Formats: sequence, C-alpha cells, structure tokens
Amino acid sequence: MDSSPIFVPGSLQNAAILTVILAFAGYLVTFMSTRMMARRADRLRLVNQRLNKFYGPLYVATVAGNIAYRSLLQKQGKTHCHPIRDEEIKEWVLWMTAIFMPLNDIRERIIIENAHLIIEEEMPQCLLDFVTHVVGYKALLSKWAEGDYSERRSMIGWPPEFDLYVERSYQALKAEQTRLLHNAASRAWRRLTGRKSSQN
Repeated sequence: MDSSPIFVPGSLQNAAILTVILAFAGYLVTFMSTRMMARRADRLRLVNQRLNKFYGPLYVATVAGNIAYRSLLQKQGKTHCHPIRDEEIKEWVLWMTAIFMPLNDIRERIIIENAHLIIEEEMPQCLLDFVTHVVGYKALLSKWAEGDYSERRSMIGWPPEFDLYVERSYQALKAEQTRLLHNAASRAWRRLTGRKSSQN
C-alpha cells in the first residue's frame, strides 16, 4: 500500500505557510522601503527649503558683504575699518548707505521672516546679535541723515561668530542635500548605465 498520499496534505500545508510567510516578508520589505523613501523625500524637501529660503541667500549676501568690506579696506590701505578718520567719513557713509546696509537689510529680513527654517532648536545667539547690530546702524543712519556724524559705527558691534555660522551651516546643508540626492541606489544605477555605455 502506497503511503505517500498521507503526506500530501502536510506538504500542501507547509507550502501554504511558506507562501504566506514569503508574501508577508515581501510586503514588509516593500512597506519599509516605501517608508524610508518617503522619509528621505521629506528630509530632502526640508533641506532644499532651508537652502533656498534661508541659508543660501544668507550665505550669498554674507560673502558679498565680506568682499565689499575687504575692497573698501584695501582701497583705504587699512586692515580694520576703525578708527574712521575725519577724511574717511564721507566715503564710509557712502559705502555704509549704498552697499553695507542694503546687504544687512536683506540678511535681517531673511532671519526675521524665515526663522522657522533654522537648523537648531533655538535661535543661535549670533543671529540675534546680527539683527541687533543692524538695528543699531539704522539708528545711526537716521542721525547721519540729519547731518550728525558724531557717531561713526553702530554701538552694537558685529558678532564675530556670524560669518562662520552661516558658512558652516550652508556647507553642511549642501553636503546633506548631495547625500540625499545621490543615495546608494542612484550610484548603483549610474554604475550600471555607465558600464553599458562603455560597452557600446
């Protein structure tokens, strides 16, 4: 008597269980992969927003301001703007009103209007100090407009950490943006397509 049919239901049951396990594993892999891609897409959106609306414009305006400042110092043969001598006051006021303050206004507006995009949980002190510095110059420019040049610089000094903070934050976000855009899958795809094109 052949006993093999007795084991068929057990084999079918094992096959059914294995099919369910494989299907569940496939679903789990797909779910986790989709979730990871969604998180990466969300992170990339936030990084792009921070670069486009906050750190990118802040960085460009800061670099432009530094170039202009160094150009003025070079023209005057100085290493620091202070002290501002009597014979330099006319040129200092011109550069301050036509170049430096417009760039300061741009940076102040970026910080105030897009503060929600800062990387840190709390507002960095150097950004607050920068805004205060600009406010000090606004008061000074009002005095200059009335012909009072007794004060030549803002009473609130330039925050020394500001430039370094802007540069480091911008570079860190650019690096993260590059990493998110060029993940392992896209690198593998580029290698694959590169190999194909080299064979043609």
